[in-house]
Amino acid sequence: MANTSSAKKATRKIARRTAVNKSRRTQMRGSVRTVEEAIASGDRDAAVKALANAEPALMRAAQRNIVHKNAASRKVSRLASRIAQLGK
Repeated sequence: MANTSSAKKATRKIARRTAVNKSRRTQMRGSVRTVEEAIASGDRDAAVKALANAEPALMRAAQRNIVHKNAASRKVSRLASRIAQLGK
């Protein structure tokens, strides 16, 4: 249990940030999921549109330290390469 007033405030701040970050992480995962579902269904046009929405979501999450920037870039790259495979 926090003893000092500053520690209590820090605890409140952490709780608020955690809630915000959870929301952002969920939103990011949802956008990635739509891309993966489109890829799984074999619909290239839908996958391209979904990736156009997912890429900014991933990069925003990376800017806000929800995921590492390299992890976000890697995810975008792998999704894009999977979409490229659909065209062949």
